[in-house]
Amino acid sequence: MAMSTVIPFRRPPAPAKPARAGCDVAAVAGDLLDVLDQLEGLVARAASMDRPRIEVERSVQHLLDAISAVERASDTLGEGSSISEPA
Repeated sequence: MAMSTVIPFRRPPAPAKPARAGCDVAAVAGDLLDVLDQLEGLVARAASMDRPRIEVERSVQHLLDAISAVERASDTLGEGSSISEPA
């Protein structure tokens, strides 16, 4: 069996959410805020890892990029129908 530097991460099961009748903007926006909170916590944890400096810096940068992407998604939701769709 070959050795690997990949560490398997196991996520705790997500708490059961009540079924939603359809998916509205407010629900998605709320979920995006939850994701932002989790990502911010991950940044703090990644920054304190006892790993080589370059690995920590890259991990933190990728997480910050993910935060930016989620923020852009949230901003897009906030724009609503003011965005013109291509014909």
